[in-house]
Amino acid sequence: MSSSLYRRLHGLFLKPKTTVSSKPTTISAKPTTSTTVSNPKTPESTTATTTTSSKEKRLKLLVKKFKKASNSPSFRLRISQYETTVQRLAKAKQFSLISDILEHQKQYSDITDERFIVRLISLYGKSGMFDQAQNLFDEMPQLKCDRTVMSFNALLAACVNSKKFDKISEFFRELPEKLSFEPDRVSYNTVIKAFCEMGSLDSAVVVIDEMEKNGIEPNFISFNTLIDAFYKSNQISDAEKMWEKMEQKNVVPNVRCYNPKLRWLVGDNRILEAVELIEEMEKKGVKPDIFSFKALIKGFCDDGNMEEAKKWYGKIVENDCVPDRVTFMTLIPFVCNKGDYQFGLELCKEALNRRCLVDTTIMQRMVDELVKESMVEEAKELVELGKSNRFFHYNLKFPKDE
Repeated sequence: MSSSLYRRLHGLFLKPKTTVSSKPTTISAKPTTSTTVSNPKTPESTTATTTTSSKEKRLKLLVKKFKKASNSPSFRLRISQYETTVQRLAKAKQFSLISDILEHQKQYSDITDERFIVRLISLYGKSGMFDQAQNLFDEMPQLKCDRTVMSFNALLAACVNSKKFDKISEFFRELPEKLSFEPDRVSYNTVIKAFCEMGSLDSAVVVIDEMEKNGIEPNFISFNTLIDAFYKSNQISDAEKMWEKMEQKNVVPNVRCYNPKLRWLVGDNRILEAVELIEEMEKKGVKPDIFSFKALIKGFCDDGNMEEAKKWYGKIVENDCVPDRVTFMTLIPFVCNKGDYQFGLELCKEALNRRCLVDTTIMQRMVDELVKESMVEEAKELVELGKSNRFFHYNLKFPKDE
């Protein structure tokens, strides 16, 4: 890495921290003559405690089953299973259970495969457990696994995911020389992402130049990360410069490069220009994805245009895309407001079929509106579908008095 980039990393990632006095703070308490008696548990607090305990038991059982399943070599190849389980534990803030699962993996021969360790480092990073990610990286020689730029990149990504930006400068300065490898395109793209996350977009642009000086050509990921950040920061002229630079470098943009511009156009109430951009994408052979369509659907819903919102929902299926939770959460309340209850019912059924967890309040509103419109059988059908759904149980209530 060139000295100019290191100076920029050093200056931005290692900003001086505010000095906090080490002098202990004395907190005075007013004397009291009364004796404090702890309140007995209320029924509500008892219920909450029972629910928490029950949840913890389920998660511990999940970990037990996961560890047992890990004995199978074929199970250890299921990356999505690892990610789903760790994500669930992280959401519940059960970090000790995450360590339990991932530390358990060290007993298997896979641990000598750098790709397997990279997966574990990444899982720690995505859970915000940076210290564990770094410890595993440091431990690799004892686990008889060589460290290359692959595991280095996983460690950098863990820095970004855990918001430990100050560590990136240190790793870039020390590890490549120590371990005898050169940072690659993924390394630089991770630094670009770090700068963007910090809001230091000018520094992120400098990384593009540094890549080229070191013989590494930026790719669409390099540019897309910057384009997305510029549009989110409403720095439109800088985003357009990135588009121009992509063309100069003959980097072909993909749908992920276009989507930030689509979202910005919609957010700026330029929905017709967003439609034109979709048409431009298609002419250039870039197929819109679910995020492209979601942007347009939101724009037309915000604009109150029912016909266009339904039209672009239809294009999701036409383009072999799958509507997601956000799609239904946007459309169902909108069609309720517009009074198209038949279409709303179809959307609710589709959400249930596709295992999309839509808020119960939205589903319940649809039931209520159907009853008000004398669509009683349809309302009953939705209530039953909600209760019988094997993935998300909806406790929908049928208003019998209507």
